[in-house]
Amino acid sequence: MEKVTVLSSDQLYNSFLDPKYIPAGQNKYYLRNTQVCAPKGGWRHLTSNEIESLVKNDNTAMSWDNILVTDEFDPMMIKNNKFYGFVRIGRVTSNGLQYHDLRLSCGITNSSIHSCDIGDDCAIHNVHYLSHYIIGDRCMLFNIQEMSCTDHAKFGNGIIKDGEDEDVRIWLELMNETGCRKVLPFDGMIAADAYLWAKFIDDKRLQDRLKAITQSSFDNRRGFYGTIGYGNVIKNCWIIKDVKIGNSCYIKGASKLKNITINSSEVDPTQIGENVVLVNGIIGYGCRIFYSVIAVRFVLGSHSNLKYGARLMNSFMGDNSTISCCEVLHNLIFPAHEQHHNNSFLIASVVKGQSNLAAGATIGSNHNSRTNDNEIEAGRGFWPGLCVSVKHSCKFASFTMLAKGAYPAEMINPFPFALISNDEVHGELHVMPAFSWLYNMFAMARNNWKYATRDTRVFKVQNIEFDAYAPDSMEEAIEARKLLDKWTAKAWLRKEGQSVDGMPDAVLVDMGRKLLNGDPEKLKDLEVLGEDMEKSKRKVVILHPYKAYHAYGDMMTYYAVKNIVSYLEEHDDETFQSISKRFDGDRARVWFNLGGQLMSMEDVDQLRSDIKDGTLNTWKEIHHRYNEIWKKYPVDKLRHAYMSLKHVLGVETLTVDDWNKALNKGIDLQTYIFDQVYATRKKDYENKFRRATFLSEDEMLAAWGKLDENSFILNQRKELKEFTERVQNIRKRLLPK
Repeated sequence: MEKVTVLSSDQLYNSFLDPKYIPAGQNKYYLRNTQVCAPKGGWRHLTSNEIESLVKNDNTAMSWDNILVTDEFDPMMIKNNKFYGFVRIGRVTSNGLQYHDLRLSCGITNSSIHSCDIGDDCAIHNVHYLSHYIIGDRCMLFNIQEMSCTDHAKFGNGIIKDGEDEDVRIWLELMNETGCRKVLPFDGMIAADAYLWAKFIDDKRLQDRLKAITQSSFDNRRGFYGTIGYGNVIKNCWIIKDVKIGNSCYIKGASKLKNITINSSEVDPTQIGENVVLVNGIIGYGCRIFYSVIAVRFVLGSHSNLKYGARLMNSFMGDNSTISCCEVLHNLIFPAHEQHHNNSFLIASVVKGQSNLAAGATIGSNHNSRTNDNEIEAGRGFWPGLCVSVKHSCKFASFTMLAKGAYPAEMINPFPFALISNDEVHGELHVMPAFSWLYNMFAMARNNWKYATRDTRVFKVQNIEFDAYAPDSMEEAIEARKLLDKWTAKAWLRKEGQSVDGMPDAVLVDMGRKLLNGDPEKLKDLEVLGEDMEKSKRKVVILHPYKAYHAYGDMMTYYAVKNIVSYLEEHDDETFQSISKRFDGDRARVWFNLGGQLMSMEDVDQLRSDIKDGTLNTWKEIHHRYNEIWKKYPVDKLRHAYMSLKHVLGVETLTVDDWNKALNKGIDLQTYIFDQVYATRKKDYENKFRRATFLSEDEMLAAWGKLDENSFILNQRKELKEFTERVQNIRKRLLPK
């Protein structure tokens, strides 16, 4: 048990930094002085008249010689304070500061100041213990119980200081409750860093290098002060300890902030609200954290929100995400995640962004399994519906939706854009591949638009692919068609009473392809069964395999045409023929989602190799490599799109006729997207149950607006018109009449 000990007055106010950590020829302020910019006219000692005035105003100091001020110093604005140690105070005038409805006079009153540097025009009132902080200009500190910094402060970074043992290092135990995928948090960490580190745990050299790079990224010397940038407002808070705060941050009513970095700027300010507890974390720019949130051992990406009692622990939360009212433990969450409901939780998962957890969703409970070392991996666009329960271990392809229900067994879903549901009457698991393209286009198209337009980050460090139709999901679609080929062939043979034992997959795939490209009536009553999709004895039934097969083909064609047309518009010197000559060889089949940025597995392997051999020695260099890969991604994506088009058409070389057909198909598919968006929304207007809550048509239109005036539908109509014109212009320019 820790004990309260008695210190001498000298130890009480002069023991911030142990002398053994002070280099020869330096004093205990040597690091502090590197953190402070001296005012233009420099500091000076107090005059005797100023000291007399300060004393009359009920101020005390251990030594007035240790209080330095500037030439603009009004002692009448300093009242009822206690000064300890070496304190430097910037400009103090009779002016005041205002932020929203809070108005405070400049100066310092009713506070205890211990070894601090205070900037110009600050208002510090009722701060009961302010120790070892450097405070920027125009800051408002009001009603704070304790604000202090220790000599070993790490500000949320996973490093150790001189003389510290390894066991004090702070780790984030991501994706797995056992801590086997732990990573070190650091200021500037993005989702790509966290996933690179957590995923490749079998690469011991990579793990060691990332740890060493993180440790060397920060100064391990003891004695740095806490810093508060300019223009900050901090009011009505209890404990702020070992915290580094950027500029223009607003903190009100926080209960405890300890060992964290809060990134904030004048153009991208962060706000923290009432009853918040934040311990051992990094907060990105432009975040909002309000109303009884608790976060411990965490990294919060830029422009993300924690609200309404959310509990976030041992987790990384990517940019542009929001979590409210729920429990999130041991997760790695990529950008653009939404989880708003009190009765949901997410445990031991990697969720790859553009995701949404509905009310009652319980993802990854380990209470129905034997151990806690299980995980869930969900591709982009993961959307479990109301009251969905999913247990460890599961893996879901991109844009998987789960209908309401309890899923009792582990699952692997290889079908992108699929809907998974329980058929409780027949005791079956139903999977509808390509559901979103076939029946939920309004949501798909709106999400594609929403994520891009809502990305208001000022500092875009994490590169993000927002388009649903991208190399990762399209490669999944190609593999999904192969499974549909094989499983359709098996279903046909079962129906015909023939055995499939010993039949090569290649033969089955070829047979299934012919069936799925033939007469759909022949497959009307065919029961196609999924294999190795659920760890259970019940059937896994694949719904509408014929529609899904062709929907995947349409997606790939649309993806290809859209990307090829965009590229040709931007490169006047390129033609269909030059693209055909430029891209040859095999299609890149493995695409890696690194925190929201897509890259080929070859790029990932090279990245890892360059980190291990010392080619990349800092996180700045690693981030630069991400950016270099991102710069070439449009061409990598174009190549994949072109090769995917060849795959769909089943040709080695595209003729002029093939290109014409592809362009026509692209226009048809853009038209289909608009028609489906319109039809999906129109159903709401025609649904008598939805209309039943309104007394009249006028009331309904007042609530919803007119269908043809819906802003998103108008946007989609415009996109269709523009896309058609763009395709026709490319055709006119590059194809013979």
